[in-house]
Amino acid sequence: MKKAQWIDIRYPQAVWDDDAGRWISDAQIAETTYTAFAGTRHQVTARLIVRRIRRDDPTQHPDQEELVPAYRYHAVFTDSPYTLAQAEAQHRQHAIIEQINADLIAGPLAHLPSGRFSANDAWLTCAGIAHNLTRAAGHLAAGTWTTARTATIRTRIITVAARLAHRARTIQLHLPQHWPWQAAFDNLFTTVHPAPG
Repeated sequence: MKKAQWIDIRYPQAVWDDDAGRWISDAQIAETTYTAFAGTRHQVTARLIVRRIRRDDPTQHPDQEELVPAYRYHAVFTDSPYTLAQAEAQHRQHAIIEQINADLIAGPLAHLPSGRFSANDAWLTCAGIAHNLTRAAGHLAAGTWTTARTATIRTRIITVAARLAHRARTIQLHLPQHWPWQAAFDNLFTTVHPAPG
């Protein structure tokens, strides 16, 4: 793809990039026609949309331009009738939905289906509520927990081997010593249960 074909885009909301370890709010997109499975009876010709994100070099001096800039590329093969920008945005939305589905399937939806429709209905409702509460807990724990998988949040912050003790008409929670996720738990706890004034 020639340089003139790349179009700059800005995301309305920044997207977390696990590989780069940072929020991404802009990229470039381009498209071409591509034939998949060429030479076979299953060949399909459609649009190949490519998004590229600049890979910043942390050792690069800010006043000096890179000799050869590096990019990460993401491609999608589609027959979408939408414009280039609309088709690429729609594909990104699908990726977010697929991540949510993967979280649910790895968690509460692993126990579906039941033999009764009403039980499935109730379980699905509870699964949605639990997923939303877990995501909210991750955001309240702050830091990297805002983008952590729900299974990670459950196993490291919510499911804790702790002990409750009653002393002087108060309840005390004894957490494990040298627990690596104590700061995240403290953030979550103090946010949902502020100290009495």
